[in-house]
Amino acid sequence: MHTQFNSLNKSTRESRKAAHEICRLFNKSPSKGNLKRITGLFANSGSGVIIEAGFHCDYGSQIQIGDRTFININCTVLDAPINEGAISIGDDCLIGPNVQLLAVSHAINPTERLNKENFAAPITIGNNVWIGAGVIVLAGVSIGDNAVVGAGSIVTKDVAANTVVAGNPAIKLKDI
Repeated sequence: MHTQFNSLNKSTRESRKAAHEICRLFNKSPSKGNLKRITGLFANSGSGVIIEAGFHCDYGSQIQIGDRTFININCTVLDAPINEGAISIGDDCLIGPNVQLLAVSHAINPTERLNKENFAAPITIGNNVWIGAGVIVLAGVSIGDNAVVGAGSIVTKDVAANTVVAGNPAIKLKDI
């Protein structure tokens, strides 16, 4: 179930602009102070979180990251300023380079799309999950504990715990 929200009204534009500026500063200079500014946007950021340069989020206020999670270079997180646009990443996760977590989308119907409304659905990533390089995770997807998502995959449906998935769309390859 996707929930509609307006990303073009004044308050959401201002929130997004502020978050983008914090991301820009971090990416220009990925210092501990600028990392603290980024994690300060989040609803929660655990201890030992590492985020490499190239990180981008739209708002940050609905992002939760568990302890000891590593986010590699050029991660894009399209979150929304509403609960349905939340992105939750568990403890001990490995997020590869160029991963996209896209909790936001647009209407398929061209008439509805003219309204410029966005749709959001949460993304939930369990504990000890490895998401390979270049993976795209779409809105409304949950990835279970200990799962592995192969590089270059597009995850359109939930991934069970203790499984390996890969492909476009990602399909189960095996249990682990």
